[in-house]
Amino acid sequence: MSLSPAQKTTLRRLALAALILGHFGFFILAVGVVGLYRAGQLPPPPQPIAFPHPTHVLGLGLACNFCHETVEQARGAGVPPVEKCLTCHRQIARERPEVQKLLRYWDEQQPISWVRIHQLPEFIYFSHKRHVKAGVGCDSCHGPVAVMTEVRQVRTLNMGFCVGCHVKSGASRDCAICHQ
Repeated sequence: MSLSPAQKTTLRRLALAALILGHFGFFILAVGVVGLYRAGQLPPPPQPIAFPHPTHVLGLGLACNFCHETVEQARGAGVPPVEKCLTCHRQIARERPEVQKLLRYWDEQQPISWVRIHQLPEFIYFSHKRHVKAGVGCDSCHGPVAVMTEVRQVRTLNMGFCVGCHVKSGASRDCAICHQ
């Protein structure tokens, strides 16, 4: 069966339309997956050590800044060095598999390669120090980490989220504060 020139043109147009729709469909799907991850609807990436926040925060009553020591002095909250964990784990729970991993990092003098969960674009300036000094609680942006067995991003941390908080609290909305 041979196709007429009009049928060939129609098939070419359909193929081109399918290609274009497929390309944009993939793009929309990718954006949707990233959005779901940022909204906490997808599982967080695996971490090198399963750190039990509920045990440390709820069980032992440790404040966020016990481990994230730089949160009150610096732009970033930072992650604790292995040595901080060993403040307790040189003696406590050494037999547990996750503590065994921690001890291996210490023995090998290696930092723990935590996978970052909360990430802002590079063009955004965010100071944890400023927010902590203003009385903004960690859970305002990070969600209820104290009860999370795996830390996940539960707030969008997009411009609308931040501006909404600034409006509600009466904080500055000068663009140059965050866009530096």
